[in-house]
Amino acid sequence: MEIIACIKRVPDTETRIKLLEDGSGVNPEGIKYITSPYDEFALEAALRAKETEESSTVTVMTLGNDEAQENLRNALALGADEATLLNGDVTMDGLATAKVLAQEMKSKSPDLVLFGVKAGDDDQQQVGPMVATLLDYRCVTNVTNFEVQESIVTCKRQIEGGNEVVEVTLPAVITVTKGEFEPRFPSLKGIMASKKKTLVTKDVQVPESHLVVTGMEYPPERDGVYIVEEGLEGVSELVRLLREEAKVL
Repeated sequence: MEIIACIKRVPDTETRIKLLEDGSGVNPEGIKYITSPYDEFALEAALRAKETEESSTVTVMTLGNDEAQENLRNALALGADEATLLNGDVTMDGLATAKVLAQEMKSKSPDLVLFGVKAGDDDQQQVGPMVATLLDYRCVTNVTNFEVQESIVTCKRQIEGGNEVVEVTLPAVITVTKGEFEPRFPSLKGIMASKKKTLVTKDVQVPESHLVVTGMEYPPERDGVYIVEEGLEGVSELVRLLREEAKVL
């Protein structure tokens, strides 16, 4: 089984973002970049699927610049067999990204393509389903766990009050969310082995973005906190404030 896991290089979710003075974008100084956390779940899912069926291979793929090689090398250290860097400008247009990824995948004809349910920066949740549509693959989103048996993928999705089970036949695209695929850490053996694995870089032409960010601004500052009396004595005053000032009662 040929598996492709797509990842994205994003700012660390714990980074305190600062904007450029003109509000045209994010100031890159001092920002630490990581692999998008949901993509780490997808990569872990790919590696476990490979371990279940030893004849499987895992290719990790990303669209980005040369700095994304660090993320790909880390994925190779975790157990991926090879990596592909599609060297091009990343935009906010999810469809443009999907077209580039799908074009590369058509030459590989993978059985299973895995994405994180969303990227840690733009939070659009679009690229996975778009790639599935462009490839004419079946697609299941927001999956917490799945199993592959022969040509059938049984997926579990959390819904209100329980789990939903969805079965699809390969080839398929699955977007993975937080669940049973807790990411592993690279071993020293894996790190050493990754240096001998193939990392292919291909220059690509990204379609013109139809989604343009015209400006960014910080959210308005919140008003100060008002503390009423503690204990039962403060209940009546709290109710009065909610009714007369906040006007929510």
